Amino acid sequence: MKYLIRTNWWKWLTMGLLVYTIIGALLFDVPRLAILNETIRVLHFHVPMWFGMIFLFTASVWHAVKYLKTGDQQSDIISHKLAEVGMFFGILGLLTGMLWATFTWGEPWSNDPKQNATAISMLIYMAYFVLRGSISDEQVRARISGVYNIFAFAALIPLLFILPRLADSLHPGNGGNPGFNAYDLDSKLRMVFYPAVLGWTLLGFWIATVKIRLTRIINRREDV
Repeated sequence: MKYLIRTNWWKWLTMGLLVYTIIGALLFDVPRLAILNETIRVLHFHVPMWFGMIFLFTASVWHAVKYLKTGDQQSDIISHKLAEVGMFFGILGLLTGMLWATFTWGEPWSNDPKQNATAISMLIYMAYFVLRGSISDEQVRARISGVYNIFAFAALIPLLFILPRLADSLHPGNGGNPGFNAYDLDSKLRMVFYPAVLGWTLLGFWIATVKIRLTRIINRREDV
């Protein structure tokens, strides 16, 4: 596999979706809800970025498994770059969530179970990059980081989607609270939210594709 996606039409689609998302998120009418008010607009940034992170991490662990099965160095490169962009999206999702919490919960960080689980997840993936940077041998680095990638993803799912639901939480969709889907029955948010999920996800894979190509060029130059 030379690139994640080879055609160009999806890049134009990505730009169109993101332009629509930004305009719709900032200017379109939204449900007038108590406490949330205009802060509900962050839904089009915070949640889609998290969706993008999950898709990127999923693709990353798939390529990690592929490397462990085949030993193809390109699979390790793809897995690594997907994890990098996934981490970037995770940090963006965390920051936008803190911005939302500042206005709805009164402070950016309230030690909510969802926030704490998110922080732990990000630290686990940060350790993945520290691990890769600490090993000089290329094949050993790829094997160990591939195994760790599987562990990190396996820890991510319960930390983000299971454990916060078992504790009292202020976060929508956790601790007995209804999610945004339950709030929005008139589809004012859906008409922007779904394109936003696709747009941010495609942007993540676009960035990963560029990083993979750059790494391939650097490796060729070093080989020469």
